[in-house]
Amino acid sequence: MKNVEEPANDPDVPATNEDPDRIAHEAYKKEHDERAWGMLCHLAVFSSAVIPFGHILGPLIVWMVKKEQYPLVEDQGRESLNFQISMTIYAVIILIVFVASLLGVIAGDYHDEFPATLILAGAALLILALLNFVFIIIAAIRAYRGEKYRYPLSIHFVS
Repeated sequence: MKNVEEPANDPDVPATNEDPDRIAHEAYKKEHDERAWGMLCHLAVFSSAVIPFGHILGPLIVWMVKKEQYPLVEDQGRESLNFQISMTIYAVIILIVFVASLLGVIAGDYHDEFPATLILAGAALLILALLNFVFIIIAAIRAYRGEKYRYPLSIHFVS
């Protein structure tokens, strides 16, 4: 009997007598995993439905855990994190304007007219939330395709 060498268990270490189909499958699996984790960087934002500040903590955790392993996650995690920090800042600014206008209405500063700033700030918050949702979905789809997506309106805090 011939002494048959066992295939390596580590997918990063190529075996000498390994089946080409297995090598191709391992490469495909690694690429698929990278794209799936890249997509998760964006979709982790929705953890904010159950975790306070999940829109920042979700992408941060995925990015911190997988950035060394996958270059796409390193890029997309940073991008998602920057976008969510930017959107939070925009929302806080709009919310301050909204609350200030609302307090003006409650205090009776507007006798005959309803303040336009209250309506505009409320509409701006809704539009901001809608844009956030749409851009997250677009980014997740592009990341799953292996593309490096760049969010519009994003301030780059994390480099």
